[in-house]
Amino acid sequence: MKAELLFRERIIYDDGAILEMTIWRVPDRVPPSRHFLKYALFYGLPGERLVLYDNERGKGDHRHYGAREETYQFVSIERLVADFKRDVEQLRGEAI
Repeated sequence: MKAELLFRERIIYDDGAILEMTIWRVPDRVPPSRHFLKYALFYGLPGERLVLYDNERGKGDHRHYGAREETYQFVSIERLVADFKRDVEQLRGEAI
């Protein structure tokens, strides 16, 4: 089985900010993640990451918020997207 793109969305805001979400179903787990997904949900300005939820080999599911990096408890795709959007809304001061 090859990786299957489940979801991709990209928004460029009037102020130049970028929101990009990509979620793949992969044939093998990305250790130490326990699910079969590979994802990157990004929000920032050109050259500046403000929020990023991703999972990478060796780190697993984690969240970058400003300068902080912390473990993220993955529950479901729906929860992942909702948590990410909540962070972006807080930074933007508006609903997305």
